[in-house]
Amino acid sequence: MPHIHEKIDFTAEVFVVHNNKVLLRKHDKYKVWLSVGGHIELDEYPNQAAAREVKEEVGLTVKLFGQAHVDNDENDYKELVPPMYLNRHRISPSHEHVTMVYFATSNTEELVLSSNEKSDECRWFTRQELAGLKLRKNVAFYANKALDALAYVQL
Repeated sequence: MPHIHEKIDFTAEVFVVHNNKVLLRKHDKYKVWLSVGGHIELDEYPNQAAAREVKEEVGLTVKLFGQAHVDNDENDYKELVPPMYLNRHRISPSHEHVTMVYFATSNTEELVLSSNEKSDECRWFTRQELAGLKLRKNVAFYANKALDALAYVQL
């Protein structure tokens, strides 16, 4: 999707867990293992973007971990499932992302990669397999925290 702003975009990334494994994908451009995710579009909530990106990229329907903390039926107010983590990072010398990091569960590990998916590889990893990978510190941290929170939870 095109950038919403030339200097900064909001993104959602999701660490999906199923049967004590976490899903990672190898980024096509950077050749590093990352979670599934992408840009939040102007007409959607971050929760919607998180679920949409997972569905588009790997064909999974997920349930985000956490809950909205206030029930509110007012038309102009929507309580959202908060992200587990939030970060800001540089993508290029002139562009940054503010990323909302979500954890989620899936009721299957069968991936259906879209024809638009540019990732070299998508795989489910156990905690032991994660330890053997050369991961960015934040990816290793989030993946292990997702396993801590959701290892035995099913959708």
